[in-house]
Amino acid sequence: MTTTPTPASPPATELPEDRSRRAVVVIGRNEGARLVRCLDSLAEQGALLVYVDSGSTDNSLDEARSRGAVVVELERDRPFTAGRARNAGFRAAREAVPGVEYVQFVDGDCEVAAGWLDFATAHLDQDSGAAVVCGRRKERFPERTVYNNLCDVEWDTPIGDADACGGDFMARAEAFAGVTGFNNMIIAGEEPELCFRLRAKGWRITRADRLMTIHDADITRLAQWARRTARAGYAYAARATLHWRAPGGYCRRENARIVFWAAVVPAAALLGSLVISPWCALLLLAYPVQFLRIRSYFRRKQPAAPAAAHAFFMVLGYWPQFWGQLMFFSRLVTGREQRIIEYK
Repeated sequence: MTTTPTPASPPATELPEDRSRRAVVVIGRNEGARLVRCLDSLAEQGALLVYVDSGSTDNSLDEARSRGAVVVELERDRPFTAGRARNAGFRAAREAVPGVEYVQFVDGDCEVAAGWLDFATAHLDQDSGAAVVCGRRKERFPERTVYNNLCDVEWDTPIGDADACGGDFMARAEAFAGVTGFNNMIIAGEEPELCFRLRAKGWRITRADRLMTIHDADITRLAQWARRTARAGYAYAARATLHWRAPGGYCRRENARIVFWAAVVPAAALLGSLVISPWCALLLLAYPVQFLRIRSYFRRKQPAAPAAAHAFFMVLGYWPQFWGQLMFFSRLVTGREQRIIEYK
C-alpha cells in the first residue's frame, strides 16, 4: 500500500474540531464524473477525506488530490476488493488523525447528502451501543432502466435496528478496529459479513430514516445485471462457508433458497417426468406461482414500481446466483478460495 498525503491535507494537530473526530473513506476505480460528484459532496461536511484507488486509469487520483484528500493507491500484488480498499482507507485515516472516532465509508459512485455526516456523528454520540449507522440510499436514475429500479428497491430497507448495512455507512472506529475491519478476500457481501461479526461482539447496526447517499448504478445491460447477481450468489456461499459453525447457521437459508429454485425444482420436474410420471413436469408451475407471489409483495411495498418486472428478474436471478455459488465452491475445492477461510 502506498499512502500519499497531498500538501492540501493539514497535519492532525491543525485539523478543525469536526475533522479531528471523523473521517470519510471513499473507494473507487475509474468512476470518472461520479467520483468528482462524490468528492464535491463532501467538501463542506467537515471531515478528513481519504480516497483509496484500485488501479484507476482515468484522472481519479488527480481529482482526489486537487480536493485535498489523502490518497491511497492499492498495490497490484493482490486482488482488488472493496473490503481491502476500505481497510486501507481506515488505516490511512487513523494514521492522519490517530484519535479519529468515526469513519464514514462511501463508494465512489455515490453522492453524500448534505448534513449526513453531522447527523450520523450525533447519532453515534447519543447511541453508545451502535457500531454502525446508515441512512437511506437512493438511485440517481431509477427510471432509466429496470436494473437501476431494481437497485432502488433493494436499497429500501426497514428503519431501526438492522442485521447489516450496505457499502455506505458511518462506523465507530473503536468497534471497527475491534473486529479487524473487513475480510479483505471477500469479493462481494463484505458489509453483511462485517456486521455479523460486530453483532457477535454485542454491537448494534442501526438504520435512520434520513437520506444518506445518492447512488448511480448505471446498469444498462442484462449482462451487467447477471454478473452483479452472480456475485451475490458467490457472496452467500462465501459467507456461509466462512461462518458455517455459527449458531443457527449464517446465510444457510439464503443459500438453500437459491439451490431449491435453481436446481431442485427443475431437477425434480425433469427426473420425475422421466422416471415416475409425465405429470411431474407440473412442478415447473411453481415458478409462475413464485412470480405472482413476488409481484404481489412489490405491489404492496412500492405501488409505483414496475412490480411485474421486479418479480420476473427476482425469479430469473436464481440461476445466476446459483452459478455464483458453483463458482465459489469450485474455487474452494481447488484451493483458490482457501484464503477467505484463512483470513485473519
